[in-house]
Parts: sequence; structure tokens; C-alpha cells
Amino acid sequence: MKLYATSIPPALPTWATVISNNAGLIEVEINDESPDFHSIIEEFSTEIEPGIVGVKAEELCNQLSIEMVDTSEEN
Repeated sequence: MKLYATSIPPALPTWATVISNNAGLIEVEINDESPDFHSIIEEFSTEIEPGIVGVKAEELCNQLSIEMVDTSEEN
């Protein structure tokens, strides 16, 4: 899984790797096979919609101090 961010903390968890940092857009790859990542996901899991449990990307990024690119903005 990949996230695109405008800022990240100096130290990322072992399951997150910066792939590129071009023109202020930081590409972060998440190793979703990592047990450490799974424990974080379990910690922040909530019911997103009735019957659907998961983690919102915005909430995960907030916990990790990653400022995610807002793809809903119109140019």
C-alpha cells in the first residue's frame, strides 16, 4: 500500500519506507504484511460504516504525524 504525503516525521515505523520525495510530494510505501503494522491497525480499528470495520487513512496518518495529500481538492 502507498500513501502520498506532504510531510512526514523524521523517524517512520519499520513498516513504512520513503520511496521518493520529489517537489514536496513524499511517496511512502507501507508493508502491510508486517506484524507491527497489523497491531497498529487493530489498535485504531473502528466501525467505518454499519458492518464494516477498518481504519480511515486520515486517522492513521494523524496518529503517525503524516500529512497526507488531500486528493479531494479540485485544482
